[in-house]
Amino acid sequence: MKFLIIGYGSIGKRHANNLKVLVDNKNISICRQPGEEQIFGFKTFFNLNEALLGRPDAAIIAVPTSLHIPVALICAKAGVHLFIEKPLSHNLQGVDELFRLVRKNKLIVMGGCNIRFHPGMEKIKELIDGGKIGKVISVFSQAGQYLPDWRPQNDYKNSYSAKKELGGGVILDLIHEIDYQYWLFGKADAVSAMINKLSNLNIDTEDNADILIRFKNNVQSNIHLDYIQRHPQRTCQIIGEKGTIIWNYFDNFLKIFINGKETMKSYSDFDKNDMYVREMKHFVSCLKKKSRPLIDLEQQIDVLNIATAAKKSQEMRKVINL
Repeated sequence: MKFLIIGYGSIGKRHANNLKVLVDNKNISICRQPGEEQIFGFKTFFNLNEALLGRPDAAIIAVPTSLHIPVALICAKAGVHLFIEKPLSHNLQGVDELFRLVRKNKLIVMGGCNIRFHPGMEKIKELIDGGKIGKVISVFSQAGQYLPDWRPQNDYKNSYSAKKELGGGVILDLIHEIDYQYWLFGKADAVSAMINKLSNLNIDTEDNADILIRFKNNVQSNIHLDYIQRHPQRTCQIIGEKGTIIWNYFDNFLKIFINGKETMKSYSDFDKNDMYVREMKHFVSCLKKKSRPLIDLEQQIDVLNIATAAKKSQEMRKVINL
């Protein structure tokens, strides 16, 4: 199989390095902007249509969010399978057209939400699906980190995170929290949100969001996202009738409280890149077996609908029913 990686920023580089462990380098090519750093070991293109003449089997789309759908449409029309980095897009424009093309051409499409491949999150899924904490009542998730500290080697003001036109802002940038809650609890029924730019960061996107979600199974959710916290946080607390689960990404632990007994699982030997390797292995396996990915296009659209509903809620100052 031949792969084309479109976009060679930090996530494009990561996928390229991980993919070359799974397939031969000669079967990987890169399509990137001219003027960027020189790439060694991969065939490089500066024009997408030219790159597609090489007839890749699959494309990994790692361009800024606002370009995901336009690039995906070009690739889908060429009959190329797709791995689309999160989020699917910055709005819903072109999403229905992509869905129709994917169905028509029988393409495999996977979304890049690596948190689903974290061993702690997989354990949470197992516990909830197995009924270990009983009926889930509510969940609180947060993700926050000072934006200039994300990639200190780069000026944050020039990142897509800082630019609305590129699809930045905490709602889309930190969409993992919406995605894994959707994975755990299913489709959402109603969404409300308060979203603002509150800090002195030199950005034109929101840097703070608090989202309330009611899922169709009546689980109530509260998600806090920000670009502000100097001490990075990514945590999740799930409250069930029989117990509680607490997950801490940065401190590498999972605490499970069931019927008054506490169990703690440590992930101190966890390597962040393992999630990206495992998701890419999964994508390659789905291509070989022609099977449905863990994060397919329909799920990506559902998650994007929740994110856009949160933005609409802020604009209209009302609860948005889905």
